[in-house]
Amino acid sequence: MWQYEKKLQFPINIKRPNPKLANFIISQYGGPDGEMGASMRYLSQRYSMDDDVAKAILTDIGTEELAHLEMVATLVHQLTKNATTSEIENSPLALYYVDHAKGVWPVSAGGQAFTSMSFAVKGDPIADLVEDLAADATISYAQHE
Repeated sequence: MWQYEKKLQFPINIKRPNPKLANFIISQYGGPDGEMGASMRYLSQRYSMDDDVAKAILTDIGTEELAHLEMVATLVHQLTKNATTSEIENSPLALYYVDHAKGVWPVSAGGQAFTSMSFAVKGDPIADLVEDLAADATISYAQHE
């Protein structure tokens, strides 16, 4: 079992609200290549591994992704918590705000709710590891465009 230290992996202290930026970042929370899918991918795929070392590595990666999820949620929260209603209404986050106000909910920047269809678990170690590589390549490519 891992131990939760009740502090962020990296400190986040945003001073000014920015709902427009929050809308971009929310995709890293619950979008198709976001941290929610990444954490669930690794924590679910660990069960198909026959090798205890591989199982432990996927568990470690999955829990690390949960730490990322917490940091992304903190970013979104801090970017919106002091925003005025007018600032939110005049940003791409306006439609999100109708349903979730300033709460943090897993969704893509385009408004698509998180779904488990954004990751795969096949029960075959090779297929699962190949899916992990493909997901990581997609994220890496998107970050370098």
